Amino acid sequence: MAVKIRLKRMGAHKKPFYRVVVADSRSPRDGKFIEEIGYYNPLTDPADVKIDGEKAKKWISNGAQPTDTVKSLFKKSGIIE
Repeated sequence: MAVKIRLKRMGAHKKPFYRVVVADSRSPRDGKFIEEIGYYNPLTDPADVKIDGEKAKKWISNGAQPTDTVKSLFKKSGIIE
């Protein structure tokens, strides 16, 4: 099973809010997920990012692949170099 760390879109029309989730790569973007590890709100200034670093590191060590956007959020929050 290929596991990804990716964003799940929430919020209203033209007001996006994202949850950072660990999900099977075959499941739909906003569908079933394994665990929620944080959130990202791009509308605030500066953008509000809250990610549980311990859970993220645990999933990465277990082989989960973050998407490009999530990887940049991890770098901004200092979870990965």
